[in-house]
Amino acid sequence: MLDRRYRMLMDKLGPALPGLLVMSLFINLLALATPLFVMQVYDRVIFHAGLTTLQALVLGICAVILFDFFLRQARSRVLQRVALAVDVDLGRALFAKVAGLPLQVLEARPGHTWQFLFRDLETVRNTVAGAAIVAIVDLPFIVFFLGLVIWLAPPLAWVFAIVAVAFAVLGLWNGLTVGHATRLEREAGMRRDRILNEIVLGRAVMKSAAMARPLQDLWEDGQAASIASSIRRGRLADSSMNVGASLGVIATIALTSVGAVAILDLEMTVGTLVAANLLAGRLIAPLSQLISSWRALAQMRDSAGRLAAILAEPDDRRADAIDLPRPSGRLQLEAVSFAYVPEAPPVLGNISLRFGPGGLHAIVGPNGSGKTTLLKIAHGLYRPSKGRVLLDDGDMSQFSRDQIARWIGYVPQDGFLFSGSVRENIARFSGEVADAEILAAAQLAGVHAFVADLPDGYDTQVGEGGSRFSTGQRQRIAIARALVGRPPILLLDEPTSNLDREAEEELRRQLVELGKSTTVIVVTHSPALLQSSDSITVLIKGNIALAGRSDQVLPRLMGNNVRQVGT
Repeated sequence: MLDRRYRMLMDKLGPALPGLLVMSLFINLLALATPLFVMQVYDRVIFHAGLTTLQALVLGICAVILFDFFLRQARSRVLQRVALAVDVDLGRALFAKVAGLPLQVLEARPGHTWQFLFRDLETVRNTVAGAAIVAIVDLPFIVFFLGLVIWLAPPLAWVFAIVAVAFAVLGLWNGLTVGHATRLEREAGMRRDRILNEIVLGRAVMKSAAMARPLQDLWEDGQAASIASSIRRGRLADSSMNVGASLGVIATIALTSVGAVAILDLEMTVGTLVAANLLAGRLIAPLSQLISSWRALAQMRDSAGRLAAILAEPDDRRADAIDLPRPSGRLQLEAVSFAYVPEAPPVLGNISLRFGPGGLHAIVGPNGSGKTTLLKIAHGLYRPSKGRVLLDDGDMSQFSRDQIARWIGYVPQDGFLFSGSVRENIARFSGEVADAEILAAAQLAGVHAFVADLPDGYDTQVGEGGSRFSTGQRQRIAIARALVGRPPILLLDEPTSNLDREAEEELRRQLVELGKSTTVIVVTHSPALLQSSDSITVLIKGNIALAGRSDQVLPRLMGNNVRQVGT
């Protein structure tokens, strides 16, 4: 049973493999022309002054060289097409897989891990189109050339056998040492790049806190470790290549010496010895090529393994089982518990809540009480460890990610925007959203007022992560994005944290109005929003401390318990 990483490669390389083997067969057969040409020149032309024979041999070898060139070109183009298929098909599959993985899986690994996966894709593509694959395809013909040498020059057979065994031992040692060193080099590079990635993400903090010098020291430590591992891998690879080159020279000397003795004993001719030396080069070439390409092969093997592992991960439900009508907006959590890892204490414990349809519902609690986690579970981004989430009495787990995104709008704390225009971000980069829907969402979120004043209006580019807008403006655009299509449920995580008092009051009025037809659930500590809420839930250490109608909970919340549940 093939390992899944090799199955993945064979899915792309397999259809082209018969053609590659046929072309390699003819290329290797044509390779016999040169030693045969040399042997005939030494044994017939020189000793018999056969100029006519020489002319015929030259014409024949020229035709062989031309045919060999076209075959090699054809083989290279086949490999390039395979590499293109790897790049296109696997690239599309990898992006779809990363985008379709559960949020908990994505958050469990550093961001640079996902970037390196696409570098792994490039490694596989470049190796498939490179000399290493050609050497592997040529490898079976070593047996053919070895048999030919035994038939052509029996006295040299044992020399060839020893050389082949020596190269096999060198290849095994190279695979164990260089392969391990290559993995260590990659891990050191990832640690270094992780530091650089965090520096770029936290550039404002680095500047404001004057952390450049200590962060540079951290990066230089990582760079030094990466360089050290690279040097060690390079030394091992260079040693293997140098040993391989020395073995090639030793093979030539041994063949020539043993052949000379055989010629003196009249067991061989000079032409046969020269031809045997040329065949020896043909036999050794793919072995030497494999040794020099071992790093690329080791990287491809590891890269293919990582890609296969990710592609085998279960992802969110993508297909709609049935086209369901728009929900009324009733959301219910039944005995929901959640822990990030099974052995860790739960972040949420036995939460049972019911919201809507309609109304403005507030969730409040101290930092670390599980408010954001609760919203992510309500949106289906996290799966409960125990219990379940119901949308209009239907288990949330049965719905696809597209269905949930249409029915439940979600605004996280950071209000992240993607590079593109304001219109594209509100429309979620979909060409199917009408301008009227975009404008309606923008007006509800208070975006239209400041975007209309911009020279490019809704075509204004937001910059990387929305950097051309203030934090509050980014938050409003994110709210507009969540409102597109008027979902029956809207989840907001601290939507007023970056708004001034006037903007907060405007948002409060909009959410109260939305609550007449939409179930609005908001994590907040804003007194204005709390006073306008229909219900309030207080979380402390992952458990419900208070819950009920606003007029019942708010007096207790604003009384003696306010310091326990405030920010």
